[in-house]
Amino acid sequence: MTQLVVATRNKKKLSEIKEILKGIKLGLLSLDNYKDAPRVLENGRSFKENAVKKAVKVARFTGKLCLGEDSGLCVDALGGAPGIYSARFSGNDKSDLKNNLKLLKLLKDLPLAKRRAHYVCAVALADKNGLLGVVEGICPGLIALTPSGSAGFGYDPLFYIPKYKKTFAQLGEKIKHKMSHRYYALKKARRIIEKYVEKQAVS
Repeated sequence: MTQLVVATRNKKKLSEIKEILKGIKLGLLSLDNYKDAPRVLENGRSFKENAVKKAVKVARFTGKLCLGEDSGLCVDALGGAPGIYSARFSGNDKSDLKNNLKLLKLLKDLPLAKRRAHYVCAVALADKNGLLGVVEGICPGLIALTPSGSAGFGYDPLFYIPKYKKTFAQLGEKIKHKMSHRYYALKKARRIIEKYVEKQAVS
């Protein structure tokens, strides 16, 4: 069975990726399986650049098929911020709560209609020979006036979907995993993975 190393130690992110990739015959591993894995500096200028860096570096280290992912929130009224700095938006002492509170503070005088935003997810795949492909998924929404819900992570309590009149954190995994930025990116990545697995099976 082909093994896929997901270049993350974020258990919630790994859980989402596992759920969305369900059905492919894969042995899924993460950086938790490689305590001495090299640290990847996320200093790219885009989500795609960061995803590629993770995939290529970890694939080179493990010698296995590797998935690198980078994602974040882009808010129109903030010129696309926090963007690639989404996870560390509130500084060195960062947390999901602090990131959410900072975002609310920056948008405090804006009505809901002017709080347009979108989540972005870039997924790169590489093996020991190099990059296999990189794809991106986007999910549009609004930034809610107050946090709601307990599911998900990151900015999910604030990411409001007008169609459902609920945040990602209120909608829960069942609905989120069929419409999120990560879902759309992994749907594209799935084709690359399936072709790779097929090729490995006949070689």
